[in-house]
Amino acid sequence: MSKQHKDALALGREQGRSVRRYLEALDANRPKRGRKRTPDAIKKQLAAVESKLANATALNKLHLAQERRNLQKELDEKDHQVNLSGLEKEFISSAKAYSERKGISYAAWREAGVTAEVLKKAGIQRSQKA
Repeated sequence: MSKQHKDALALGREQGRSVRRYLEALDANRPKRGRKRTPDAIKKQLAAVESKLANATALNKLHLAQERRNLQKELDEKDHQVNLSGLEKEFISSAKAYSERKGISYAAWREAGVTAEVLKKAGIQRSQKA
């Protein structure tokens, strides 16, 4: 395999990683339906679970322990913000070549959750093809 071929393969893998990371971050940070829970509300619910644990039966302790773990995970996720702007920059630099190489249409990108503004920055144009 020539160095040029190896370099092309490495570039393709890097473009794929950039696209995948951005799409995963979009998916993970997609707004959820319903009322948003604040960190204070989660902390209040954690305190209620802790107070119930003292007098709970063995089976209820199991369920409360799981509820506590779920609430703690939700609280930790609220504290952890994903740097979408950095991932977006990587995506913009890779998306057009990736899209051309893989035959991905503008409509498919939009369906995956990528905004029209980001696609424009990436140089991906609308076309008549679907």
